[in-house]
Amino acid sequence: MAHFNRIRVVYEYQKRFKLTHHMLASTKSRYGLTAPLLFVAGTSLISLAGAQAQNRKEPVDYVNPYIGNISHLLVPTFPTIHLPNSMLRVIPDRGDFTSPRLGGLPLLSTSHRGASAFSLKPYAGDLSGQRQSMSYSYDQEKIKPYLYSVTLEGFGSDGGDIDVRFAPSHKAGIYRFDYLSETARSFTFNSGNGDIQVEGNTISASQKLGNNTRAYVYMVFSATPQSSGIFDGNAVPKVETPQPAIITTSGGGASVFVAFPKSRAPLIARYGVSFISPEQAKKNLAEEIPNFDLEGVEKKGRTEWNQALGKIMVKGGSEDQKTVFYTSLYRTYERMIDISEDGNYYSATDGKIHADNGIDFYTDDWIWDTYRAAHPLHMLINPQREAAKIASYVRMAQQSNEGWMPTFPEVTGDSHRMNGNHAVAVVWDAYNKGIRGFDLEAAYNASKKAIMESTMSPWMRRPAGDIDAFYKERGYFPALRPGERETDPVVSGGERRQAVAVTLAASYDDWCLSQIAKQLGKMDDYKFFLTRSYNYRNLFNSETGFFHPRDSQGNFIQPFDYRFSGGVGVRDYYDENNGWTYRWDVQHNIGDLVQLMGGREKFAANLDSTFAESMGRGKREFYQDLPDQTGNVGQFTMGNEPSLHIPYLYNYAGAPWKTQKRVRSLLNMWFRNDLMGIPGDEDGGGLTSFVVFSSMGFYPSVGFPAYNIGSPVFTEVSLDLGGGKKFVISAKNCSDDNKYIQSARLNGVVWNKPWFRHSDIAQGGRLELVMGSRPNKAWGAAPEAAPPSAEAKP
Repeated sequence: MAHFNRIRVVYEYQKRFKLTHHMLASTKSRYGLTAPLLFVAGTSLISLAGAQAQNRKEPVDYVNPYIGNISHLLVPTFPTIHLPNSMLRVIPDRGDFTSPRLGGLPLLSTSHRGASAFSLKPYAGDLSGQRQSMSYSYDQEKIKPYLYSVTLEGFGSDGGDIDVRFAPSHKAGIYRFDYLSETARSFTFNSGNGDIQVEGNTISASQKLGNNTRAYVYMVFSATPQSSGIFDGNAVPKVETPQPAIITTSGGGASVFVAFPKSRAPLIARYGVSFISPEQAKKNLAEEIPNFDLEGVEKKGRTEWNQALGKIMVKGGSEDQKTVFYTSLYRTYERMIDISEDGNYYSATDGKIHADNGIDFYTDDWIWDTYRAAHPLHMLINPQREAAKIASYVRMAQQSNEGWMPTFPEVTGDSHRMNGNHAVAVVWDAYNKGIRGFDLEAAYNASKKAIMESTMSPWMRRPAGDIDAFYKERGYFPALRPGERETDPVVSGGERRQAVAVTLAASYDDWCLSQIAKQLGKMDDYKFFLTRSYNYRNLFNSETGFFHPRDSQGNFIQPFDYRFSGGVGVRDYYDENNGWTYRWDVQHNIGDLVQLMGGREKFAANLDSTFAESMGRGKREFYQDLPDQTGNVGQFTMGNEPSLHIPYLYNYAGAPWKTQKRVRSLLNMWFRNDLMGIPGDEDGGGLTSFVVFSSMGFYPSVGFPAYNIGSPVFTEVSLDLGGGKKFVISAKNCSDDNKYIQSARLNGVVWNKPWFRHSDIAQGGRLELVMGSRPNKAWGAAPEAAPPSAEAKP
């Protein structure tokens, strides 16, 4: 629209001043320009091409880190300033966007939800006003993936405002402080629990993070302070005379101050971080930000983000759709993080420093969230990095005492949260898509050990107990009857047994493990784990069509409500999401689930019911028990990862048009370009990877390897698969109304299946869709067109 407005402006000026095409051409020639230029009254110059170039957006310009910064109920989505998959991440120090104050300036956020390991607090005014702990009223905040700027408002009559600007590198960052008046300038530097040393214009510090993990920072100021010191018992600066050459402090709440002379001149602080040592932090700084050129760091960061986001280019769609898309893609680069430093890395698994042997080491991954779509996305556009991530899993297992594959690897080690051992799904999905660069047999052994030796009890990293022996014998995780007291010591008191969720997760993991065993020629293991992958059948209630908990005697728990039975988060039987969600959690064998429910027609009707069933209570009462089950459409929840595949299940039931309709509706309804535009806990790419895939028009079926076709929101999408290979999806006539596939061609061949294999596009490919406003209910509906499911039980 802006382009046509500019044309209209030129046309009106041409009419008004009676300019001819010849006069326009003459003006163009006179000024040596390559586009038509309009010269009006000797002063106004209008260049069509110049205006277009000025307004042309690059991928990073569509990223809005503020999307979702106010949560619907639980944790907001934080705006993170970082480079893709980098060790240094910074999150503004506040609860969420509604917070009127900042707690300080962060230096290193060690988790995608975590507070900073260190904090810097600038002050403009007499040093007597500086405090050990302070917060700021702020204004003019602007956030881009590669840049943060904010005005910190002064304290009282003596304090002045400070304009702050920050740019990150991979293991280093740089802040600039501009003072709006001539003033005394000082800083507090906090380490939550560690050591700090001030020497000249440098600060070196460490902080304990937990599990014997430490973070280190080395900071250099652009000027030498005139004084520095620690705080007295009243948290007021304590200035020693004469000034010692070195100031040191340590312990809980360790803090120092540095003070600079009165001036308006800006101050710059550049710093490096490390998980290895303060010396390594200093070296990281020297390698990445050797001078005080913030604009140079900013420029490099912008270039790197455009390269990362530019692996997927889109045409068509609205500005808001592009913003939501590229912001969602940006979120998927937040984890895992590369913590290799000059060929070495610190592993929290064994508390040692290791050589990475040329393969970067990655950590910080909540696999329960990310195996479903975030990892499959980067298997397409960053396969070498995915190989390094899986190799990191294997190294963590080998460094652990038990030899178990991790479940929630973080900077401080494997926190073993949620349920299942889903790293095995990432391993098999990657290998099955041709990704190499990791030891498949070592990954198999570590996954098998975790599955067979550790307890299945959620959130517990312990050896298997009696309840696990029951599972191995009977093929399901036993549930307690209402009011029955827990007696098994391996069960978490807060997270409970989650009996159905655990059984379904284990069935899926066993299927993934069986496929790796088959690949490795371990046929006995293959048959054993494939048989166990059918354990979900042991909890299927054929009378209700739901997965239903059984007690240790084999009886279904009664009476039972699939919406609310199970306490807070329904954790006695399910996990964060109720029985309506877990009704569909047989990701490896949807074909069998179709038959269990009575065939395709009944299966589709049950899907319809999921989106139509009432909440059953008022919202306050519903969310009191199910706070994680947000983004509701009936009993379907868009705000939690176990639901992500559900809209695509119509493809298995001969009704792909319903998938197309539902996916478009969910994207428009729950993912928006606004402060509440994410329907639940975003989980560092776990949720928004659904948006990336679904906006492109397909979604992974993890482990087969295959992709379900949905309904793209763009007329063209181009994925850079590396090595000059591209996968292009074109959607002729695509619009908000034209969301239904009329016909399709894959690599030039007429295509009547609502899915395709990874091998169809691995060497590059083209999916051509013709879209319309009315569904073509025959397209992809044949029984033989259904996506793949697990092989028959041996």
